[in-house]
Amino acid sequence: MVTWIETTEANRWQTKEAPAQGATSELGVTLTGGKEQEVEGFGGCFNELGWLPLQQLSEQDREQVIKELFSPDELNFRLNRAPIGANDFAADWYSYDETPGDYELKDFSVKGDERAVLPYIRAAKKYQPQLSVHSSPWSPPTWMKNPPVYNYGKLVMTPENLTAYANYFVKYVRAYRALGVNVTRVFPQNEPWSDAKYPTCKWTSEQLRIFIRDYLGPTFERERLLGKAEDGGVEIWLGTLNGPRDMQFVSLYGMVLENYNRYVDNILMDDEARKYITGIGYQWEGRDCIERTHKAWPELKLMQTESECGMGDNSWEYAEYIFHLVNHYLTHGALGYTYWNMVLAGTESTWGWHQNSLFSVDTEAKTFTRNPEYYVMRHYSHFVKPGARVLDLEGRFSSMASAYENPDGSLVVVVQNALEREVSFSFADPTNADRAFTATLAPRSFSTFTLD
Repeated sequence: MVTWIETTEANRWQTKEAPAQGATSELGVTLTGGKEQEVEGFGGCFNELGWLPLQQLSEQDREQVIKELFSPDELNFRLNRAPIGANDFAADWYSYDETPGDYELKDFSVKGDERAVLPYIRAAKKYQPQLSVHSSPWSPPTWMKNPPVYNYGKLVMTPENLTAYANYFVKYVRAYRALGVNVTRVFPQNEPWSDAKYPTCKWTSEQLRIFIRDYLGPTFERERLLGKAEDGGVEIWLGTLNGPRDMQFVSLYGMVLENYNRYVDNILMDDEARKYITGIGYQWEGRDCIERTHKAWPELKLMQTESECGMGDNSWEYAEYIFHLVNHYLTHGALGYTYWNMVLAGTESTWGWHQNSLFSVDTEAKTFTRNPEYYVMRHYSHFVKPGARVLDLEGRFSSMASAYENPDGSLVVVVQNALEREVSFSFADPTNADRAFTATLAPRSFSTFTLD
């Protein structure tokens, strides 16, 4: 039996009649028999500017949004991200210890997260029993940086500073676990190439190599935190990497050249650093790196850690792009995909960037709406279950489709028709002719087919 759900700009989440049996079109995909990585799940980021507008809704509506995001029967977001201190969608900027020179971290406290981040996580846990959190800082405490500000700057690479910063991660994990939040993975830095007016910190490849190899890894090991997430340990991942880009053409400045191997492989080819690294988180320009990492380091886990956020118009065109991004990451080795702003009101950050979200809240009318990217994520996360295997495909639609085998043996085929016209689409499984079907896909549509 084949169940078909289709979404277009005008008609979203429509149950269609079962497609015709048999693969009668030359356009479509065929399973090759190859199986790739397991999908661990999907999720979003617990941003303060998402939780705060939810408080303007009625309790019933607020619970409805949270349920739709996290319930296993809905979007099933379980692989979620939290900032270590303030990020660019925090209500204001803070760290967990702003006492200059407090290398012993006596004043460390996650109390600031009680305003919005921790309540957001607790609300999610009511609906998602398998919720896990992966975390990264946007900025260290300001007194550890030069200049000593949240935005711009770099970490001061002295032994006492690096030691204290490694312990900062330990204290964060333990503080969260004491509050019932399971932090399974940490990343040393969000977007180490960013040098921006929101909380950031630039890192060179050599600085990350030294910090992971000589400080963060040994500290986690000594504190008996280091271990596989599935065994209750905390994994150290490289990232979250927003590059490198081999070449970028910048108007008036010409070509900006970076080198993938000189940045990533400089770290991974150091055995003493590599032994602490379980995986790599990629986002933004990292989309162009994940295929190379997967080919050279197939034993490494990979994750998409921040969906690209758009410009706040929540357009159908951008939803089509996000659909492509999910497909791209999952078919190039990623075990999961993390959306960015699950909820926003007004779409603007504290530093002026309008961004997209799954839900928009109108704080004056006290209502919410589901945006196009909500349906993009639902077409994947509602059907592709944790533990599903990505299946290899070939055929004319292989750049617009992906297929998965769930733990119960059911198949899921997720496909986009990016064309401006209807297209006939066929699916074939050479091992089981009864699974073949053909459907006519609407122009610029998303579809999910589930096969028992």
